Amino acid sequence: MMFLAAALIVASPPAELPDPLEAGWRGVKVCEVLQDTAAVRVLRCAFDPSVGHERHRHAPHVGYVLQGGPVWIKDADGEREVEPATGASWSSDGVTVHEIRNIGDTTQIYLIIEPKTAG
Repeated sequence: MMFLAAALIVASPPAELPDPLEAGWRGVKVCEVLQDTAAVRVLRCAFDPSVGHERHRHAPHVGYVLQGGPVWIKDADGEREVEPATGASWSSDGVTVHEIRNIGDTTQIYLIIEPKTAG
């Protein structure tokens, strides 16, 4: 399911925006590092009801929904509600900027897998 990737791509995010790990919700972190190697960084992001992820940027990544539910999202295309299903996945080759908030009544959990380029 590619519900998020196409909707989130924007040309060039402001460099001062935090990445998903740095961004939180009202001063509280919502993502943790599960793995960080020379090849990949894997984040687990969890959102309790009414908790979100403040505006942030993404590098190219793959995402997987461990536990889905309805979210409010704001990005370059405007504001809307979507419902990522448990087990859904997406990918983004471009840079994305967005903010979300869990509008459901259960905790939502996502994996974000960011391949690193050889430098």
